[in-house]
Amino acid sequence: MYTKAENTFILLNLITIISLFVLILAGGVVRSSGSGMGCPDWPKCFDQYVPPTDISQLPADYQTKYVAQRVKKNERFASLLSNMGYDDLAIKIRNDETITIPDEFNATKTYTEYINRLIGALTGFFMLISCFFVRIYIKKNAKIFWFTLFNLVLVFFQAWLGSIVVSTNLLAWVITLHILVALAILAVAIYTYHTAKFKSLDNLATKPSKIGVKLLSIVALIITVFQITLGTHVRETVDFVVTTFPSLTRNNWVAKIGESLNYHRDLAVIIFVLNAGLYLLVLQTFKRSSKIVKFLNIIFILIVLQMLVGGVLSYLSFPPTAQALHILFASLLFGAQFYVVLLINQKPFINYTLA
Repeated sequence: MYTKAENTFILLNLITIISLFVLILAGGVVRSSGSGMGCPDWPKCFDQYVPPTDISQLPADYQTKYVAQRVKKNERFASLLSNMGYDDLAIKIRNDETITIPDEFNATKTYTEYINRLIGALTGFFMLISCFFVRIYIKKNAKIFWFTLFNLVLVFFQAWLGSIVVSTNLLAWVITLHILVALAILAVAIYTYHTAKFKSLDNLATKPSKIGVKLLSIVALIITVFQITLGTHVRETVDFVVTTFPSLTRNNWVAKIGESLNYHRDLAVIIFVLNAGLYLLVLQTFKRSSKIVKFLNIIFILIVLQMLVGGVLSYLSFPPTAQALHILFASLLFGAQFYVVLLINQKPFINYTLA
């Protein structure tokens, strides 16, 4: 059914999707372990392709050097924001004194961040190779071709944004944007994979999807994206609490977070209800053996896992492992929901009669 080149592209696309999830997990580990500044420069790490393992391998003035580089890069970023009309954000970056505070060398944190970057580079390599094979779709399906190229542009933007995350010393809103761009890259990869695989999918629908089912699937996806965004805000608030109240013990952090955590919990319940309603509506249109029902089952498993991990975070003082799993499950949930939206909105392959 497929040519060799098509099979290769589909395989590379699938590998890219898997590597993106691994990359998100690695990013979660970096975030939860506080290793974001393990490498103070980018794209190299301590100006080396293979970072040092001991402080003795670094020059005596390394802290001064990287602070100066960071300040210079932030000034360029602040100028860009000013030119775009975001003067207030530019002023905050210029006046952020934490930028001038050097980080102490920690080999564990350095290699945690370094491994994260290696996974990112490998993911980018898979996407680059995919762009070589996607040329076969220029005439067959131009959407696959252009979206694949667009995703590569997003990857380069994400890499630049990652450098800004480092230079701004993990500035909160930049981290949130970094996560949202990662989800956008993931969505495009899933879309191109789904579109390339379209003609081999099994018969999904027994009748056309109703507009209500389509809208509900989209609403559920949007709420999940908002939930992930709110979750990053909660995590950033934790960082603020830790910085503002250094003597506060971990088990007292939750009390200081505020209403955003309550909203985050309430949204989890709303997401569960929306997907339950979607599941009931889908069963009226799709076969129980179809991919869409299988993915909805996966969605419910992920929602339950998210709630359990969320409980661990709230009641067991935010353990780092749970933080990393929380963002991984969130990205998996987003990916599964996005795929369900694609499946619901595709045309059925068979006559509109109930099987």
